[in-house]
Amino acid sequence: MNATDLIIFNFEEVRRRSIKIWKAIPEEKLNWKPDEDALTCGEIIRHLLQGEFLFHQVLIGRGGKALSNLFNPFEAKPFISVDDELEFAQPYREEFLKYITTISIKDLENIEIDLYDAGGYIRTLGDMLLRIAYHEAVHTGQLLDYMRTMGINRPKIWD
Repeated sequence: MNATDLIIFNFEEVRRRSIKIWKAIPEEKLNWKPDEDALTCGEIIRHLLQGEFLFHQVLIGRGGKALSNLFNPFEAKPFISVDDELEFAQPYREEFLKYITTISIKDLENIEIDLYDAGGYIRTLGDMLLRIAYHEAVHTGQLLDYMRTMGINRPKIWD
């Protein structure tokens, strides 16, 4: 198994566990949030799926400037359900994973992604890929906390 295979495996494992959690949230609780300043459960799910699409564009464009005139298909689509979100995002997910398979080991180390204007940093492509998966994992943990606070059962994700 090479570095690219490991990166894809990590993305697939994070998403598999995220989906277990997302689908365990009762439909009537998708609009729940712990306070007025927080995102709802549904908004976090949308944030992650949309974020992966946007991160993909950033990686292709080598930085945040790639987003300036980008058509974002998620913006006009209302959140309907977890299954609907997953179905809508699936083609973008497949394109993202396909893109990762085209990356060489050398590219992981040598291509820089410039997010200085958007996020205040410049990182290697490999570093950014790990950050993207970590971003989803953190928000998935956030949803587990939401579920605990709501008093609903949390799925076992450590299989």
